Amino acid sequence: MTSDFSRASINLAEKLQRIPDLWQPRVVAEMNDYQFKLVRIQGDFIWHDHPETDETFIVLEGDLRIDFRDGSVHIGPGEMFVVPKGVEHKPFAEKEVKMMLIEPRGVSNTGHEGGERTAQNDLWI
Repeated sequence: MTSDFSRASINLAEKLQRIPDLWQPRVVAEMNDYQFKLVRIQGDFIWHDHPETDETFIVLEGDLRIDFRDGSVHIGPGEMFVVPKGVEHKPFAEKEVKMMLIEPRGVSNTGHEGGERTAQNDLWI
């Protein structure tokens, strides 16, 4: 057993309160090469995909809609959804949504689209 790991639990509500801006994911933990990120969102995002990886959305508070070119899925509190790699999608939240994303380290929130909504990676809170 490694002696340098933290034995403190992670309080998701407290961490979410410390995120100052919408659409700016913050890392709260890592497991192998995967990061657990918390984010607050509201409004419309951009169409994008992640050609190399799936992306997991877990809604903690609010109602999230993820649009696809051929429909959409609604995700409520306590629900999760996995967008398969390479599938173009666009998250939308009429009111603020607090959620967790699970994805490999280094994945950009806008995929290869870039632009002003691209958040800096590996920001811990």
